[in-house]
Amino acid sequence: MVTILSHPLVEHWLSELRSVDTGPARFRELVRHLSAALFLEATRDLPLLETTIRTPLMETPARRLVSGPVLAPILRAGIGMADGILDFVPEASVYHLGFYRCHDTLEAVCYYRPTVSAAAGRRAFVLDPMLATGGSAVAALDEAYTWGVERPKLLCLLGAPEGVERVRRAYPEVEIFLGALDERLNEVGYILPGLGDAGDREFNSP
Repeated sequence: MVTILSHPLVEHWLSELRSVDTGPARFRELVRHLSAALFLEATRDLPLLETTIRTPLMETPARRLVSGPVLAPILRAGIGMADGILDFVPEASVYHLGFYRCHDTLEAVCYYRPTVSAAAGRRAFVLDPMLATGGSAVAALDEAYTWGVERPKLLCLLGAPEGVERVRRAYPEVEIFLGALDERLNEVGYILPGLGDAGDREFNSP
């Protein structure tokens, strides 16, 4: 299933994020806003535990998360997505995944994978800002499944139809959450109209 966010603020933030005139500081801020919006939409079904708390006046029933989620941001642009989500769930565990795209084949090549020991049975969210060819997203989901996580979901700022289709072929059960679904990829695998290279713009390193 693919969910595309529909909200006036999301539309506004995306217009700024795409603009060539948006500088790195504002770009990072917008990534945080959009990532938080994606995460809130994707976590409607997080399991809750019934408990009791004491307010300043009395005891009352309450509900809390069963466990903190697992975040799997793809380096480097995924760092900004994780930062925005951690404001909401500081108890989340973050396991960074490093991939780069081979310019000849456009396939994802792993250069860093973490040692994971406490993710089994927990809800996981793969954070890939640009779902372009889908290579990095599928490779990241491959890794997440080896951790024993439950029902991983994929969160992306933008997606191309080609990337969505590749993820759906590899993992039809994975839910995909997008800020927007763009038109297509160009001849070198960039999303059109897109926003350029998310990592370069986030860290001012073109």
